[in-house]
Amino acid sequence: MSSKVALLNRITTYIVNRKGKQMRPMFVFLVAKMVNNGNVSERTYRGAAVIELIHTATLMHDDVVDDSNRRRGFFSINALWKNKIAVLIGDYLLSKGLLLSIDNNDFDLLKIISVAVREMSEGELLQIEKARQLDITEAIYYEIIRQKTATLIAACCSLGAASVKPNSPDVEAMRKFGELIGMAFQIKDDLFDYGNEAIGKPTGIDIKERKMTLPLIYAVNNCSKKEKSWLINSVKNHNKDKKRVKEVIAFVKNKGGLDYAVSKMIAFQEEALQLLNTYPESEFKASLLLMVNYVIDRKK
Repeated sequence: MSSKVALLNRITTYIVNRKGKQMRPMFVFLVAKMVNNGNVSERTYRGAAVIELIHTATLMHDDVVDDSNRRRGFFSINALWKNKIAVLIGDYLLSKGLLLSIDNNDFDLLKIISVAVREMSEGELLQIEKARQLDITEAIYYEIIRQKTATLIAACCSLGAASVKPNSPDVEAMRKFGELIGMAFQIKDDLFDYGNEAIGKPTGIDIKERKMTLPLIYAVNNCSKKEKSWLINSVKNHNKDKKRVKEVIAFVKNKGGLDYAVSKMIAFQEEALQLLNTYPESEFKASLLLMVNYVIDRKK
């Protein structure tokens, strides 16, 4: 991470000291070990590093876009050093990640990562487009979360397999596994908007940002015409009204929106677990099972 620019070094030191759960690199290592009898290669380490670099870069850009001052319980880069610097640091991390692959001729890994970055951008833009119109179906919602969240976890898992067994069927099987985990992960995240537990984001924030999440989509599609227009109007025009947001949350709960979202999340989880069943028992598979269950059971 070191550079000749002192400002850059100061900021990267700040980032490295405030790392998050590092869940994505964990997926890279555990998948590589599961498909390759517990062995990893130099490529696995590089792949895990690239994923973390790119993930961190996207978070920085997200904080600028969302005008967010906190990240992982600390001040975000844009809060401390302003937007321009945060965008440039994000670009720097992105290029560092890409060059790490190119310099070592890991072109297959680079392709997996580049596809993920493209899809994440598309997913975010699709979500923004739909937030303006609020004409979102369940199918579009799945497409948004597949691109926005699941694609990066899918990249971690396929990368892990590709780093030790390039061109093997494991690469696609693990991509699918990661995608399913990512879908469950995002639905869990959306459910937090309706919960009262101490989590990283305040409740009702998705509604304030006019994000149509699964519980809300289900409620919209399973209520009377009058209720539907009230619901859409609330999200569109009264999303800053705390009392109204609370009413929307209560309405979605009463309509069974949360139960429906939970059932879908569990379905994605179970499909992912079936893919793991084809692999022999090992401590790495057991760890992956723990990770899958953590995604569903986490409290933040």
